[in-house]
Amino acid sequence: MKRFFLIPFVAFTLLQLASIAAQPQQKKTTSRTAKKKLQKKLPYKAKVPGVDPTMGDNVDGDDLVIRRAAVAALGTFAGSVVVVDPTSGRILSMVNQALALKTGFVPCSTIKLVTALAALTEGVVSKNTTIYTGRYVSYNLTQALARSNNQYFNILGTRLGFDRVHHYAEMLGLGEKAGLDIPGEQPGFLPLEAPKNGGVGMMTSFGTGISMTPLELAALLSAIANGGTMYYLQYPRTQEEVESFTPKVKHALHLAPTGIDDIKFGMRGAVDFGTARRAGYDATEPILGKTGTCTDFQTASHMGWFGSFNEVGAHRLVVVVMLTGGRNVSGPIAAGVAGNIYRRLSAERYFVADTAAKKTSDLPDVITTMPSGR
Repeated sequence: MKRFFLIPFVAFTLLQLASIAAQPQQKKTTSRTAKKKLQKKLPYKAKVPGVDPTMGDNVDGDDLVIRRAAVAALGTFAGSVVVVDPTSGRILSMVNQALALKTGFVPCSTIKLVTALAALTEGVVSKNTTIYTGRYVSYNLTQALARSNNQYFNILGTRLGFDRVHHYAEMLGLGEKAGLDIPGEQPGFLPLEAPKNGGVGMMTSFGTGISMTPLELAALLSAIANGGTMYYLQYPRTQEEVESFTPKVKHALHLAPTGIDDIKFGMRGAVDFGTARRAGYDATEPILGKTGTCTDFQTASHMGWFGSFNEVGAHRLVVVVMLTGGRNVSGPIAAGVAGNIYRRLSAERYFVADTAAKKTSDLPDVITTMPSGR
């Protein structure tokens, strides 16, 4: 009889052992399933932690209306905003002063403004000259600026040659300090020979070999916005300095008579239908600008540039946005930041102060159905 009692006991024990042996495997399976579910809930791309770009800034002397708009628009991007009065060279606000004043970054496609002005002045191209960039693809200057076509400006740079490109880049303030007695300002860098990798064409389409500061781009755009006068940028730091501010001219630009007007069409096109569409907010308050997107290999940073100015109202501004970081920054993103600055100031009626009505741009609307680049 004992033998019969032992059989159920042994069977029960074996079942328990089998259950214990199966438990780790079951836990492993559950763990894999939970991990897969967790992965599905995670975002496709990890968010880059934000920063405080205002840390360490001295706001004495800033136009606080502009500064509030710039700080709000920049948010937690690792970048800088410089806002200048193009009629005098006064810096109205500088967000993230440490970054704006340090040695520059590769200008990316904003260098195309220099290339375009050089090519127009040297008679290499006119506003309506068509250049084939492929077998069936061609651009004129307006389209190439608006779409930021690299091959077009590579061709212009090759036709110009290094010496002429260097001359106009120097005239437009690259490679030297843009400011007058601004503490801490460092100049960008302008090479003395064409880069070995890609030659002058890479320099005139991507800015290869050049480093540029936000202040240098702001001074260049101020000269374009005011019709050809390069001012020293000045940054008054007290109310007394603001009240006694006196513009100081660096030099006049020696360009083709219609050179500046000719590139304005492309800069307006960038916002109307090109790479800077995020900057636009009101057709009666036009923004003109140029984006830039590339990688600065010296600093191992991805870059997003947007240099711009508006053509409306009593208070015209130059707004330069420079973003650094990962793939979350680009020229179009920088254009969106600048657009938010203009939009906020417009909502506060900043541009129509002291004037009865808005003055719209003299430039015609530019319409095209061509696909957009960056």
